Amino acid sequence: MIARFKPYWLHGYLLAYTPVLLFLDGRFRAFLPQCALGVLTLIVLWCCTRYLLPGQRRQVWVCVVVATGFEVFGSLIWGVYRYRLGNVPLYVPPGHGLVYFFGLTAGALPIFRQHGRRLAIAILCLCAAYALAGLTVLPLFTHRLDIQGAVCFPLLAWCVLFSPRYALFAAIFVATLDLEIAGTLAGDWTWQAVAPWDHVPSGNPPSAIAGGYCAIDGTVLMVAAALDRLGWFRRRPAPVPEDAAQAA
Repeated sequence: MIARFKPYWLHGYLLAYTPVLLFLDGRFRAFLPQCALGVLTLIVLWCCTRYLLPGQRRQVWVCVVVATGFEVFGSLIWGVYRYRLGNVPLYVPPGHGLVYFFGLTAGALPIFRQHGRRLAIAILCLCAAYALAGLTVLPLFTHRLDIQGAVCFPLLAWCVLFSPRYALFAAIFVATLDLEIAGTLAGDWTWQAVAPWDHVPSGNPPSAIAGGYCAIDGTVLMVAAALDRLGWFRRRPAPVPEDAAQAA
């Protein structure tokens, strides 16, 4: 019985680590503890990526940089959501890396290898139900109409239904749902009831905000490909031992 769940231990650990991290940030409510949580999350990410294939590892670390840019724009410039201290917490960039790692490695899990796109579609149906609830039932309790989540849903649906990386996007919805609910309940960040600029009403959190990772993933792949063409990721030839060079 235990052996059946062994392949899932790391993904289960990450789904548990995130709410604990966000609970602690909500508990301490101070900058220095937040920095300590950031260092801890960076160490966790480094440990997770150590045994990835080089190409996957590069994608995860490129995601950390790309997602940080999205965070600066979304929170500090656009202001569609705000963190409690008015900053981008130090744990957020490596946290994005963990979400991306979660999705990138989900396709190798036995459940995805056995059920494939059918499982991804089942997860998408859960997201669709959440998005529909954000327009109908949830506003009765939250007093928020979640149009922003519904707007993000078609992009996520397209990636799950037509992308060869469907497992990544389906798993990212699970990881994002986990962190968004935990983070907003802890008060670590709050989504604006009406977004600036476009004035689209939003839930706290928006239902299908995982669709934003479709843009992040596309950007990651383009940046990684560009850096590869520039030679950033080329391995240098191994140095020839001095004795071997003399013998030649």
